Amino acid sequence: MIDGLSDKLRGVLKDVRGQGTMTEKNVTDALRQVRLALLEADVNFAVVKDFIAEVKKEALGEKVLLSVTPGQQFTKVVNEELTRLLGSETSELELKGSPAVIMLVGLQGSGKTTTSAKLAARLKSKGRSVLLVPADLARPAAVLQLQRLSDAIKVDCFDVAERKDPFEICKEAVRFAGAKGYDTVILDTAGRLHVDETLMGELKSIKEAVNPVESLFVADAMTGQDAVSTAKGFNEVVGLTGVILTKLDSDARGGAALSMRMTTGVPIKFVGTGEKMEALDVFHPERLAGRILGMGDVLTLVEKAQENIDEKEAVKLEQKLKKDTFTLEDFKDHLGKIKSMGSIESILSMIPGFDAAKKTKNIDVDETQLVRIEAIIDSMTPQERRNPGVLNSKRRIRIAKGSGTKVQDINKLIKQYAQMRKMMKRFTKSGMSGLKNMLSM
Repeated sequence: MIDGLSDKLRGVLKDVRGQGTMTEKNVTDALRQVRLALLEADVNFAVVKDFIAEVKKEALGEKVLLSVTPGQQFTKVVNEELTRLLGSETSELELKGSPAVIMLVGLQGSGKTTTSAKLAARLKSKGRSVLLVPADLARPAAVLQLQRLSDAIKVDCFDVAERKDPFEICKEAVRFAGAKGYDTVILDTAGRLHVDETLMGELKSIKEAVNPVESLFVADAMTGQDAVSTAKGFNEVVGLTGVILTKLDSDARGGAALSMRMTTGVPIKFVGTGEKMEALDVFHPERLAGRILGMGDVLTLVEKAQENIDEKEAVKLEQKLKKDTFTLEDFKDHLGKIKSMGSIESILSMIPGFDAAKKTKNIDVDETQLVRIEAIIDSMTPQERRNPGVLNSKRRIRIAKGSGTKVQDINKLIKQYAQMRKMMKRFTKSGMSGLKNMLSM
């Protein structure tokens, strides 16, 4: 989503860092380019105006003028102001009450039903007992969709039976949850194609009846400024406590994310970053600001690794690397864990400098390569996976046929596997310098 904006801002900052001193003229010239980049990204005009004014005020301050590295100071000011624009601090989900009722609202097509299930899966992983409530009777098959998603994530879904009134469904579901000991209720309310009085009246009645601790607006990041104006409409009538931005992994220009906090006054709490049920992340303003400016997001990368890779398994892996007993079987297992963290490109984009290197060195991240690698390893016998040295030409032809690949693909995988073992062995011996060599290769 942020690629276009990120490229332009990094270009501006690179030019500024090349200046010997920070004068009003070069700051003004740089900010003119920043303003154009933000407007092209569909950021609200009033938000852009405020942002530019604050950056200029800070960039021309005495501290910057006296600095020996004015370009770095300018980068720091832009980073701080971007973080302020996005909300400054991470906003936690409110979960008071027994049960804690979370009400999701939004327009049709924003991904509200899927987001309800994603949020339920996330809370379940934190030890919460969740009840999903399908209160969207306006969209055909919405109830069935939520029931199927709840089955997939193994979370209970309230049985609406023959009930036809969303207001009664929500009231009864909350009463039922309290009686059965659920500590969290997520209401998937009805959406519309546009904001209308009937919808707002229904949502207002539900909110007054169940008194949710969170009223979250689900917005499609691809709708840009339309999402911002719609959120303002919902906020005025329902009273929002937060926003969930969906499809942040799309090619949207990013204006909604940069405008939402300042124009609505409510924080972005979560972002949807993919289709999988695990692809709902807590929104960290300072981390997104860092990614926009090409600084990466190592903290999120570490958190994803901690969530998907068991500590005991990590210790076992380390021992295998030290003893040089890391096999293709181990490689396939850990490939699966890396894939569960998200797409390879999204993982690499969190490493500082990757996005810039991808463009300058023309790096192509081909996700289908992983599928081919898994197919090749699956077509091997246990002996071949543990000891690739036994792979003669006859065996390689058999594996190629079994995996639907070519012998050249088998040869390439074995060569890469051998190189990877050498690099990993070097890394375990030389620590950080070994890590740098791995990343450079």
